[in-house]
Amino acid sequence: MSKEVTYDTTDQVDVIKGHPAEEVVSASANDQTGTAGACVSEELKNANLANSENAEILEKYAADYPVGPHDKPQSMCPAFGSLRVGLRMRRVATVLSGSACCVYGLSFVSHFYGARRSVGYVPFDSESLVTGKLFEDIRDSVHDLADPDQYDAIVVTNLCVPTASGVPLRLLPNEINGVRIIGIDVPGFGVPTHAEAKDILAGAMLNFARQEVEAGPVQAPKGGKQDRPTVAMLGEMFPADPMMIGAMLAPMGLGAGPVLPAREWREMYAALDCGAVAAIHPFYTSTIREFDAAGRPSIGSAPVGYDGTADWLAAIGDTFNVGADKIADAQNAFLPAIKGALSQNQINGRITVSGYEGSELLVARLLIESGAEVPYVGTACPKTPMSQADAEWLASKGAVIKFRASLEDDLSAVEAFKPDLAIGTTPLVQEVKEKGQSALYFTNLVSARPLMGPAGAGSLAQVINTAIEGGERMANMRSFFENVGEGDTAGIWQGAPNLRPDFRAQNLKKIEKAARAAKAQEMI
Repeated sequence: MSKEVTYDTTDQVDVIKGHPAEEVVSASANDQTGTAGACVSEELKNANLANSENAEILEKYAADYPVGPHDKPQSMCPAFGSLRVGLRMRRVATVLSGSACCVYGLSFVSHFYGARRSVGYVPFDSESLVTGKLFEDIRDSVHDLADPDQYDAIVVTNLCVPTASGVPLRLLPNEINGVRIIGIDVPGFGVPTHAEAKDILAGAMLNFARQEVEAGPVQAPKGGKQDRPTVAMLGEMFPADPMMIGAMLAPMGLGAGPVLPAREWREMYAALDCGAVAAIHPFYTSTIREFDAAGRPSIGSAPVGYDGTADWLAAIGDTFNVGADKIADAQNAFLPAIKGALSQNQINGRITVSGYEGSELLVARLLIESGAEVPYVGTACPKTPMSQADAEWLASKGAVIKFRASLEDDLSAVEAFKPDLAIGTTPLVQEVKEKGQSALYFTNLVSARPLMGPAGAGSLAQVINTAIEGGERMANMRSFFENVGEGDTAGIWQGAPNLRPDFRAQNLKKIEKAARAAKAQEMI
């Protein structure tokens, strides 16, 4: 008699062994729904996408957002970017379709960053995924949600598993009860950064708005139509920056148009009515394509620093065929103030800059014009025509520019250039501070400041100089806490840790033997 304790009779069920290859693939897809924190595997992606209904979408992403040395996102889930775009818009509902663990993480982070609206979720299991019931559930939920008194649009986003499994959001109706339905796919294996996910949703919305404009009259902006040609702006900016840009455009008889990603739907009509679009952030490939289709030219760079402002105003003036005298008026009205602000807010020190927001090149320009030495600029975003002017200017100042930079690239730059201050992402800042060196988190402490015109010229000096001056304090703290929280001292001990170097040596031999065996297997 067996002594094994059982709670039912499932142990007596005959298990059918062996599966066709197709069934194994399906099982892998189903497993993703129940694994907390699981990202879609390479095997799942390759096996399912060959025959996926969404293969065309992913081919388009591969062209728009080419990968670099690292083909996986090194920031948070890219869908966070599109989620931010949708949640910041008035009268827009957001619905996610993906693994429950992914939806939980995305909604948590969104609310952590200030979202004040709920995020919808359509759950699924193995059966609903493989039978197509998931799409029916999404369609039903959208029908239930489409209330024109509450919403102008509903955004439905496929995450990794539904995209890889071919859930066809394009088959959703374009409109229900007068509410627009926008379906997008944002898989982690197809979109390298969350910045580019912003472009996916912004571009999809602008495409929808452009078709509405072409079909007939649309709503006017809340403040009414401007009496002068306008310049739309691409990229999330400090709230004061669009107003500063508007002031700099005024001497040329131009006005500042809406900022995309928009705050409400009708702003996109006004953006399409502009004379040109300023790609303040250069990675909005899909959105710029919609402006191109509407016959609106795009201008790269931004009015940052002395040289950047002079060149940008000249480029805007040329695009609108503004006379040289009016361009000179705009430049003369602001360039002296910018020069004065830069001279009064000098930065002394060597600084490396890296991040994934898309404004890294602009920040580096401002730092250099403030007197700093910037030997390295890394951005997780790709190289685009809109970033060419900034890249050329930085290269002329001796900076090494790395597009699609990985964390390893950024850490190597810090190691090679030995900066007085490293500006970068959370893991880079953590690594640098652990070494007792000064570092600043790009997203919260640098990009969340005005950059344009005279206001931006002196905005970085105080925080940068304070951080550089804190280098000695960081070194003292490192010395004071040396060997604390590392190795054998990382835990909490009542007494001295019981060290067993013999056990460690034995375990090391086991690890080395396993590594040699794995290497031999690879050779075979």
